[in-house]
Amino acid sequence: MSDQRRKIIIDCDPGHDDAVAIMLAARNPKLELLGITTVRGNQTLEKVTRNALNICQYLNIDVPVCKGLGEGIVRMSPPVEERVHGDSGLDGPVFAPLTKELDPRHAVDFIVETVMASDTPVTLVPTGPLSNIAMAIKKEPKILEKIEEIVLMGGAYQHGNVTPAAEFNIYADAEAAYVVFTCGRPVVMMGLDLTRQALCYPEVVERMSKVKTTAGKLFVDLMHFFCMTQKRVFGWAGGPLHDPTTIAYLIDPSCIETKEMYTEIDITGGPSHGRTNCDYFNLRTDVPKNSKVAVKLDVDKFWDIVEDNLKLYDAI
Repeated sequence: MSDQRRKIIIDCDPGHDDAVAIMLAARNPKLELLGITTVRGNQTLEKVTRNALNICQYLNIDVPVCKGLGEGIVRMSPPVEERVHGDSGLDGPVFAPLTKELDPRHAVDFIVETVMASDTPVTLVPTGPLSNIAMAIKKEPKILEKIEEIVLMGGAYQHGNVTPAAEFNIYADAEAAYVVFTCGRPVVMMGLDLTRQALCYPEVVERMSKVKTTAGKLFVDLMHFFCMTQKRVFGWAGGPLHDPTTIAYLIDPSCIETKEMYTEIDITGGPSHGRTNCDYFNLRTDVPKNSKVAVKLDVDKFWDIVEDNLKLYDAI
């Protein structure tokens, strides 16, 4: 069974939705989580790294956690998103004193070493800014031939969330995104157009509260806070659960409809800096399509995947 599991590395900035993505990946029988790398995004690098360690310790996930880049590869990173994720970046749950230790390797080195050492191709799953992934590609281009796919959360073919044009993860390191989208490997983009369909309404939280496992409890503790801040900041009854859509796609691609497009990253520094210019209508017939862009979520199937995977953890 093990050699049939899809090998993945999650590169993240936890984050409530990143935490749920980790939950879905770590115990699913179709996936083999090789490690977790962190990058500045929702909060500072130190805080998101601590959050990743806390999630792994709480859920008894025994994989390396490696700290990565604390700024964008060219520009200074934008301010962190405390309004939604709180001061820690993962407000809501109460974690025990942290004993899980950080892997001493830098995230970029871990990605390069792990991909190169694997006997089968590895899928990279970035759910934060793409700094670590871009640096790994630049440091050792040979990893490209061993990357099966890059399934990322970021971008939008319609409207942004940090500027009218740009989504946060891409905007936070647009130059890194440019490297990733032009690297020649298959890219699957879970943009805001898709993730805004994954709304965690109170009835979803109530449904998951019936899952009496460690992951079920953590999900509920996370979502109580996340839904409260989404309502306070944006007026939404249910917050969009962006990052788990990447893992749901890997578990069951039929839950997400994608469309092949040419996607270009705006790195001009102008008002549309960080925009993912997705050629939805195939107007640029002179360039090959370099991405599958997610357009439609099977909402019922998505929440079934979440519930099924929360059930795979230890009972409480």
